[in-house]
Amino acid sequence: MSNNNAQPLWQPTPEAIAATQMDQFRRRVNDRHQLNLADYAELYQWSVDQREQFWSDLWDYAEVIASERGEQVLGKDTMPGAEWFPGARLNFAENLLRYRDDKVALVERLENGSRRQLSYAELYARVERVAAALVAEGVEQGDRVAGFMPNIIDTVVAMLATTSIGAIWTSCSPDFGINGVFDRFGQVQPKVLFACEGYFYNGKTIDSLPRLQEIVARIESIEKMVVVPVARSAEDTRAAIASLDKAVTLDDFVRTAPERALSFAQTEFNHPLYIMYSSGTTGVPKCIVHGVGGTLLQHLKEHRLHCDLKRDDTLFYFTTCGWMMWNWLVSGLACGATLVLFDGSPFYPAAESLWDMADEEGISVFGTSAKYIAALEKSGRKPRESHKLEKLRAVLSTGSPLAHEGFRYVYRDIKEDVCLSSISGGTDIVSCFALGNPTLPVYAGELQCRGLGMAVEVWNDDGQAVVGEKGELVCAKSFPCMPIGFWNDDDGAKYRGAYFENWPGVWAHGDYAEVTEHGGVIIYGRSDAVLNPGGVRIGTAEIYRQVEKVEEVLDSICIGQDWRDDVRVVLFVVLREGVELDDALIQKIRATIRANTTPRHVPAKVIQVADIPRTISGKIVELAVRNVVHGKPVKNQEALANPEALKLYENLPELAED
Repeated sequence: MSNNNAQPLWQPTPEAIAATQMDQFRRRVNDRHQLNLADYAELYQWSVDQREQFWSDLWDYAEVIASERGEQVLGKDTMPGAEWFPGARLNFAENLLRYRDDKVALVERLENGSRRQLSYAELYARVERVAAALVAEGVEQGDRVAGFMPNIIDTVVAMLATTSIGAIWTSCSPDFGINGVFDRFGQVQPKVLFACEGYFYNGKTIDSLPRLQEIVARIESIEKMVVVPVARSAEDTRAAIASLDKAVTLDDFVRTAPERALSFAQTEFNHPLYIMYSSGTTGVPKCIVHGVGGTLLQHLKEHRLHCDLKRDDTLFYFTTCGWMMWNWLVSGLACGATLVLFDGSPFYPAAESLWDMADEEGISVFGTSAKYIAALEKSGRKPRESHKLEKLRAVLSTGSPLAHEGFRYVYRDIKEDVCLSSISGGTDIVSCFALGNPTLPVYAGELQCRGLGMAVEVWNDDGQAVVGEKGELVCAKSFPCMPIGFWNDDDGAKYRGAYFENWPGVWAHGDYAEVTEHGGVIIYGRSDAVLNPGGVRIGTAEIYRQVEKVEEVLDSICIGQDWRDDVRVVLFVVLREGVELDDALIQKIRATIRANTTPRHVPAKVIQVADIPRTISGKIVELAVRNVVHGKPVKNQEALANPEALKLYENLPELAED
């Protein structure tokens, strides 16, 4: 395993490549169209040049279930507003419930040790009963159903029941505060709310009932709140909600509904499926509406081709229901795989807990965040020495760029023969622009490839596509999983402003990135968080990569501070217990950064803090910290998991001096 990035950390064998669905798809395209596409690079270029043919072939390959496909693949080809498969009629839940046998569909594991599982046949029956209850409650096509739920079986069932009717699912995790819930669900006005009465996190039992009472009082559209027992028994839950307005337990909700055979409402390709929310750290969260067909096709592509997901796989992603990776994970049902749903702290009761689970459940595709991998390495754990991980063949990482050291840690201390895929996209497209590929080598610090059918490029300030240079990540041609629009944005102004302001008709994603010579992608951070000392643009990920090498530092956040008509780099660090930030450590941090970057990357100030503010899905909020440092308000602190941490950055004397 070389430190030279010209050498891959991992490479699949020719036999392994030939066995993948990605390579099978390449050969199929060659046969169908009398082509001679030799490898992924050529397949990718074809998929972008011949988008209509690609998405049509993918539809066939993935065996999309639809009552009508329609003659046309692409009607109007504009961004925004592209019309993919305008004649199609299909149902999302029907595609996820295509298997109805005794194979395990869902395994639920809670932090307190409880475990449940459901076969595909049992899942179908459970969805049928909940859908019947929703119909009896008056839920119709286009109505919103919300989940204030942990990552458990009942959440998946409620989503599938909702979407089977053609209603729209929206969710956030139960660790959101009242205002965070209201800022989201209050905008979309759900008719029914599924909510847990409590949940477990980091060894504690958290009671949700006081918040449920307030949610129902504040969101008038809610006609029924279905309370799901998690931390209490069914009997105790029934007693606890007896005086709660509009509340019914899940058992009673289902039991009292008349029987109804599960049917799947056939909707147009762009019928709303999910409403998801931007992080909301700069204002009220944007309500991003995703369509049935685009979400399904994109997830089938990513699971089957880019992850090589098959029926005998067990897929796990560490996520909450407030993060788009939950929606991505659940789509794995369409491949017939077993999904592992975990709810709780990944480090409770011990740092290796998720790897214990990986062995016990035979997880083959293990998904997590870059933050988790970095924290696991800092904890000194080496799963390859303590665990078997026999079935593990792929590790996925997202949420923020995975540092080179994170890549090397996975191969050194987790498993040598594994496809490590750093993936990037987001809530905006409920999927990825760049991601993994079981037919390609893995290079440290790089996402393996751009996704099939996605015309992803990096543009310089003149709007020219560049390779081997940093710039703005864009998608230059329309793609099926673009949002339909934003909720309550009738003239589309907010939607256009979010992605199409820089270059009309071109999706600008807001990532500062580079396409490498061998077709990989490096993400340097968010464009709006790029540092600009002396007019030179620096991605924060370049600095984090070096700081992670410093043993004493557990976590860090980096901003640009306006200073004397320029910008200076300021680095805040959280240190290991008992470690103080003295001159020697500051010099060590600066020397580490300087040795591997440029003098402009070296922070003018290094300041110790006790905590770093993060969104509820775990992303650090550089803009919020920058605003606090400059005395500007942070509008929506409800979007943060730990808003109190912002106070640590107010009026720091070190930032008022040279």
